[in-house]
Amino acid sequence: MKRKTVAFIMAVSMMAALAGCGSSDAASEAVQQNETVPAEADTLTAETDASADAQTESGAVYKVGIVQYVDDASLNQIEKAIEAELTAKGEELGVTFDFADYTHNGQADSTVLNQIAVDLVADEVDVIIPIATPAAMIMQNVTEDNQIPVVFSAVSDPAGAGLVASNEAPGANITGTSDAIDTEAIFELIMAANPDTEKVGLLYDKSQAGSLQSIEDAKAYCDENGLTYVEKTGTTTAEIQAAADALVAEQVDAVFTPQDNTVMTAELAIFEKFTDAKIPHYTGADSFALNGAFCGYGVNYENLGTVTADMAIDILVNGAEPSTMAVRTLSDGIITINTETAEAIGIDYSVLEGMGSQLIETVTAEEFE
Repeated sequence: MKRKTVAFIMAVSMMAALAGCGSSDAASEAVQQNETVPAEADTLTAETDASADAQTESGAVYKVGIVQYVDDASLNQIEKAIEAELTAKGEELGVTFDFADYTHNGQADSTVLNQIAVDLVADEVDVIIPIATPAAMIMQNVTEDNQIPVVFSAVSDPAGAGLVASNEAPGANITGTSDAIDTEAIFELIMAANPDTEKVGLLYDKSQAGSLQSIEDAKAYCDENGLTYVEKTGTTTAEIQAAADALVAEQVDAVFTPQDNTVMTAELAIFEKFTDAKIPHYTGADSFALNGAFCGYGVNYENLGTVTADMAIDILVNGAEPSTMAVRTLSDGIITINTETAEAIGIDYSVLEGMGSQLIETVTAEEFE
């Protein structure tokens, strides 16, 4: 599908919209209370099918805006799954979900994302589906007055980012799906693969709201288990590369990164630094492993996209209210190992079998097939 190219029309960036985050404690509590769904992607309920007859007769057309924060393997996978589910359910229900003309990529630029938001409001779309936290926060800001429903995908900490009042009861025109990870489970993988680990590097982007709670959880784990940690951050690929070099120089035993979009886009540029130094990189998404990291742990992003689309369809077809639709969190716990990196580092990853819902092997590539 051809994407729109959005000109840099707005002169003033609205990055202030990205600043409002809830407290770490409140965010942690909200995630703990959040409803989870199984690894299998949700489908619309029987009520949706039953109520679809009237819509089928009218051949209703719904404008669906899809806003991807940046190109990376995981987010691309989510977008494809959303589009596939909208197409399939449209045919099944006899309606049209028109997303071809309303799909955009912000390329990690807040000015572009703000202009996309303005354009979608002007286009009078019926729902907006932003993918990743920064995109969701900007779409939330632009829909406060017009109340266009927003169904986000791949937001790690919706309550902590200030997107919802709580994950169980969002309270406004916004809801969606979360790819929150179990940080403790990832550290258990680290210790299982190398029980002698003493120093862990924390690599992330401080401006990525979705990374902050996982980093706090990582620090807490280290403190409770007698591990030392070294923090290195960056907001661009070049800065992440420098941060990776610094962690190698610090001689850390392992590196942890949550579902951080900035590090994700830089992974192909840094994985060899860690591999050459025999330092395993443990991360919060399978796309990192695809792009060279030793291990990714988290949800199935194809399923996440499908569930996101189903929530949007429920709003459009059944009139469901986002304010009362609980944020959905998948509970996959899938371990993805880059076998090429594992061999280069010299780690026997068979010790990780059984520590997640499944263990998947991959090799280094740019995109999922």
